[in-house]
Amino acid sequence: MPLSQKIGFIGTGAITDAIVRGLLAEPAAVLEIMVSQRSVEISAKLAADFPTVFVADDNQVIVNGCDTVVLAIRPQIVEEVIRPLKFRDGQKVISVVAATSRPALLDWIGADVRLSQAIPLPFVARRKGVTAVYPPDPATAALFNVLGNAVECETKTEYDLLAAASALMATYFGIMHHTTKWLAEKGLPEEKGRAYIAPLFSSLSETAGLAGKDVDFIDMSREFATKGGLNEQVFRDFDENGGSQALTAALDGILLRIKG
Repeated sequence: MPLSQKIGFIGTGAITDAIVRGLLAEPAAVLEIMVSQRSVEISAKLAADFPTVFVADDNQVIVNGCDTVVLAIRPQIVEEVIRPLKFRDGQKVISVVAATSRPALLDWIGADVRLSQAIPLPFVARRKGVTAVYPPDPATAALFNVLGNAVECETKTEYDLLAAASALMATYFGIMHHTTKWLAEKGLPEEKGRAYIAPLFSSLSETAGLAGKDVDFIDMSREFATKGGLNEQVFRDFDENGGSQALTAALDGILLRIKG
């Protein structure tokens, strides 16, 4: 299914920047994109980098002029931004607003739009992102498949669970940081630690990705843990010292927050 000819973004932060750059990377997947002025710096840079990006000083101009409208607004102000706007019945709207329910969005929009929710991650700028989409929708999936891979969720529960899992990104980098810091404290120059740890983690992630959708992570863990070896010892110590329980508790807490 071809992408919308004209896509508009209300809210121009880091995620909008990533989506636009991914869509307009060669070969461009969209003919024209409109973005709101907020933030001024990001919108101006996008317009300078891409001749097919136009900055609108009025959000209603974006709604009126675009086939698909992406809502990329901070959850704290989303209601006050959306309520005054006049959407068209049947218009395609994609919300990437965090922790905001579908019924609330539809109430604020006030029209019979075709609403999807999505969780794009910064990697969409390189067309390497994996994006959860709810409910299943061919047009929304087509857009995010251009930017990597779309995972269409059949239920709100599935969508919320993937949203919770997405919150592990900072922890991933935090583990790399703490490992690099430990190496430095033991005498390895920090730049050497970073030069070693980043490719190590990248290669592990690539190995998991190449294993496909039927990958079994605990099997991979066993594969990389020689019986009686160093990897086995670290994973056992991590588990026995509360690491797995702490991770589960953190994910439970995030899921409660997502559900409101």
